[in-house]
Amino acid sequence: MRPIDRASPNHGPRRDGAPIDMLLLHYTDMATAELALDRLCDPTAQVSAHYLIARDGRVFRLVSEQRRAWHAGRAWWAGESDINSRSIGIELDNPGHSHGYGDFPEAQLVALIALCRDILARCPIPPHRVLGHSDVAPDRKIDPGHRLDWRRLARAGIGVFPESPPPAELDEAAVAGNLARIGYRVGAPRFADPATRAALEAFRRHWTPDALGQPLHPRMAAMPAAVAELIPKAEKKLAPPRVNS
Repeated sequence: MRPIDRASPNHGPRRDGAPIDMLLLHYTDMATAELALDRLCDPTAQVSAHYLIARDGRVFRLVSEQRRAWHAGRAWWAGESDINSRSIGIELDNPGHSHGYGDFPEAQLVALIALCRDILARCPIPPHRVLGHSDVAPDRKIDPGHRLDWRRLARAGIGVFPESPPPAELDEAAVAGNLARIGYRVGAPRFADPATRAALEAFRRHWTPDALGQPLHPRMAAMPAAVAELIPKAEKKLAPPRVNS
């Protein structure tokens, strides 16, 4: 896989020596890859990502991995608010919910898997920190959306996706606690709380997309508990990554 260089001016230094320990997936929410590239490279837009993958599988490198791309915006995960300083961002060419959200084509998924595997081979990013934009900004973002096949990515060694979670009681406080343990910002331990509701919907979009929009049921409790069990209780100190320039 050889990325096509399309340099964006929208980046800066990673702050405070933060390690690269997150991989964040987005969709462009624009009609074409060309329009998205133009915007991501427009200095007045002040947005960017490290990579963009077109629907035909072409991979564009916009910002060096050594630099802080501007893709996450206002976000939070596991106590960290400067997500850009510790993440690599990948934009997936997709019209999104603004222009007729559709499936991610096979060529694009194959390229995504190859790029993610390459990044994960060089950067010590834990599997549970491969996330979607909506995971870290659930109150304002829904990308990359429920059509991204997170199960397939996990089977390829990218992220986590429990296949057959054991049953769990549908207890609001327990579900909220598991969401917080996974890394989501939650409010009060009840589904009516706006922050907890937003986190729950982001979780469902990522891990139970087939149940999105349906009434809550016991599986909704089982999956957060199963994902939470995969989160190490204490993270080891990360080694410096090898990054592409």
